[in-house]
Order: sequence, then structure tokens, then C-alpha cells
Amino acid sequence: MPASEINIPSRLLESMEGVPGFEKQPFVEAHQAAPITSIRLNPSKLPSPHQAEAGIINAFQQQTGQHIDVSEVPWCKNGRYLSARPSFTLDPLFHAGAYYVQEASSMFLEHALRSLYPGSKAPETALDLCAAPGGKSTLITSLFQTAFIVCNEVIKTRVSILAENMSKWGSDNVVVTHNDPKDFEQLRGFFDLVVIDAPCSGSGLFRKDPLAIEEWSEANVHMCSMRQQRILSDALPALKQDGYLVYSTCSYSVEENENICDWLIDKGGLEPVKIPFEQSWGIVETMSEIHGAPGYRFYPGRVSGEGFFMACFRQVDDNGEYASRKSAIQKPTRTMVETIAPWLMNSTELDFALQKDMLIAFPARFREQLQMAQGVLSTRKSGVAIGEIKGTDLIPHHEFALSPLLSAAVGAVDLDLQNALLYLKRKDLKDTVKGKGWMLARYQGYNLGWMKVLPNRINNYYPVNWRILKD
Repeated sequence: MPASEINIPSRLLESMEGVPGFEKQPFVEAHQAAPITSIRLNPSKLPSPHQAEAGIINAFQQQTGQHIDVSEVPWCKNGRYLSARPSFTLDPLFHAGAYYVQEASSMFLEHALRSLYPGSKAPETALDLCAAPGGKSTLITSLFQTAFIVCNEVIKTRVSILAENMSKWGSDNVVVTHNDPKDFEQLRGFFDLVVIDAPCSGSGLFRKDPLAIEEWSEANVHMCSMRQQRILSDALPALKQDGYLVYSTCSYSVEENENICDWLIDKGGLEPVKIPFEQSWGIVETMSEIHGAPGYRFYPGRVSGEGFFMACFRQVDDNGEYASRKSAIQKPTRTMVETIAPWLMNSTELDFALQKDMLIAFPARFREQLQMAQGVLSTRKSGVAIGEIKGTDLIPHHEFALSPLLSAAVGAVDLDLQNALLYLKRKDLKDTVKGKGWMLARYQGYNLGWMKVLPNRINNYYPVNWRILKD
């Protein structure tokens, strides 16, 4: 459905009358414009973010055959607006994790977290409760590289894409889990930071996903509000005293936003936290009806982005401490560790574990937290999968290729665009490759994955489930 055909439900417009920042005519007109395209650069990938931006934009322009203007998202250091939308699927840098395609309004999370943790401060433990597909999780990991971060998704069909996106982003301090919010009550007082981008009625995404209009109703708004309360009630015990909760939705409805803020104060033992921002950004600050809790609304037309709401809180009450229920971590043999040592940039700060036959690496300082998480939660990804040891040889895992743990001494092949796309489609390359054995397929300085160069052929080890199907 083209943007010009968007018909916003009249009951939604009526419910927004009197809400700060809402002006009916500009709001309706803004929904007739096309949604804005934005990406967020990955600061942990080489080359530098400035070089990365230039390379990414040049690739976009070559693909589209048109000039693409770039401007900064004001509340996110690495956020960028694009004047045109390329095919991200056909850009190798997208698959390498050089950037993440994310709606600009939701990038406000970075500004909020920088306000809560100024300077070099950072949480020791963080939870992104409703994490798929991974936009906010990748942002959190970029911002807090010294934190132990759990990225959870309750919907089974969405866990795989979350794990894939976190693998592409390349962080080693992340655990991906598949749990109901209630399971986190067993980790009472474990997290310094909890981010909950709650399932909602989705009215803020009408311009981006017009089909969501067909699913909108007042009954659905009420159902979402009740579900949000259940999720929060289940998850809040995991928040440490003086820890922060960041709550957000992509809904315009007061029932899912400001009313939830009042509920959190009444039921959750939380106090609201005000987030300063530049007035020129166009964000509208609101106050909840009962307790005057500040919230931040994003309206298309006022901001360059889609509809969004966010509010921040500090946990005043003491939720107690988690019980000591640790999962045993199977240690690899000394020979296994010696086998992978030449592949690693620096192994002195890493710890290793065996999960079935897979060798996993993670920061040694997080050993206890990882044991706690695995003792309670259904983990789908922990740290970085290095690979399997066969005799005295390593069969490297794809995740290892995209991580920051690889030694610069590992052989690599720089591919042009045609061959990079063939590699990502898991097809045969057009050119011969010099070298032998395991080598990295690389494009513009970014690792894409593994290939094994044999005397008569090249074996493409790009994951079958990740391959590009689009021509």
C-alpha cells in the first residue's frame, strides 16, 4: 500500500486529541510522505567509522546509480539518514555487520543511555528483554562494550534472526536467550539496566508498515496495555536497586505509554528519570496524568523518523539478590586451546568453553555471569563460536569470522562486488584465489566469512540459511 493511500483510523485520531505535540492536520499529512531511511554504523568494525561511512555510501551510490545525501541522526552518534533507499540485501557490507538498518526515532535509546550513564560510566549487566530483530541490542553492545549483555526474545521464530544479527555485529560480551519474561524472576536483582521495547499496537509504524492499520483497534490497544503490564511485572524483579529501566513502544496511545508510566510508579517501586534533550530535535516531552512522569514522544513531521515513545525510571526498591544457581561450564582441553591460539588476536583476557563439540570464547571477567545466565535461561548464543576441533585442526565457525577476536595473521582474500555477492549467494567465485587452506572472504576491509582453498576448487562455507536468495 503506497504511503499516499494511508488512512489513519478515526478512533486513533480522536484518542490523540489533547495529547501534547499532536496536531491533526500536520500529523495526517506527514503520514502521506514516504518513510525515512536510516542506518547506524558499527563502530567496532574496521576500518574507522569515517572510512566506513564513505565506503558504505559509495557502495550505495554504485548500486542505485544516483547520488545519496547523508546526514547525521542528531541523538545518535553513529546514526545516519539516507536520501534514498538502496537494496541492503545486495550490499555485502550489510551482511558483514558494517551497519544496521534501524528506524531513527528508536536510536534515541543511545541518547537516553548516555544521559543515564555519563562519561565513562556503564552498567555491569544489561538485559534487552524484547530484543528481536536486534536493533536496540546492537546499539547497547556498541555503547557498553564492557558490560555483560543478555538479549532475549520470547517468540521462537524470531530468536534465530536475533542471534544472526548479533553474530554479524561481532560482539563477544553477548548472550542470546529464548525465555518468557517470568523466567527472569530467577535472576532477582541481577541487572543494572533493563531495556523493554514492549510489544504494542504499532500505530507509530503506520507510515513504514501501512498493513498494520488493518490490525489496529481500541480493543487491541487495551490488550497490548495489559500484556505490557504483565511483561513488566514479570521482568522487574530482575532489576537491581538503583538500576535503570528504559521502557519504549512504537505506539501513539496514552494507554500504552503515559498510563504505563503511572502503573510502573504505583506497582513497580520506580521513580521517573528526566532525560534532557535539544528542543531543535522536535521531540515532545509529555507528563503522565497521575504522577507527572516524563515521557518522550516522536511524531512524523516533527522529527525525521517514525512514531515512538520512551520513558526512563530508576528502581528505588531492593528486589533482593539472585540465588546462587550456576551452570557448570565444560572446559576444553589444553590441546584445544593451543590449537586455536594462532587464530586469536589476544587470548589472555578470554575464557573458553565447550558446548557439545563447539568451542566458545567469551571475556574471562564474565565467567560467573555466564554461569548464572546458563543456569537459569535457555541460551541460544554465548560469546563467540570459534569452531570445532577435529584432531589437531580447527574447523572455524562463521561467527568467528565476523568477530573482533581474529588474528590479523589469518589469511584473507579481497573480493570485488561481483564475487562478494557470489560468495554471499553460496555460489562459485569467478576468479581464482591465491593461497591454500582456510581463508577469509573479505569485501572493502570487512570479513564476510570463510572459504577453504583447495588445489582444484574453492569450498564456500557461507551459512546456507544466511545466503542471499535475491537476484
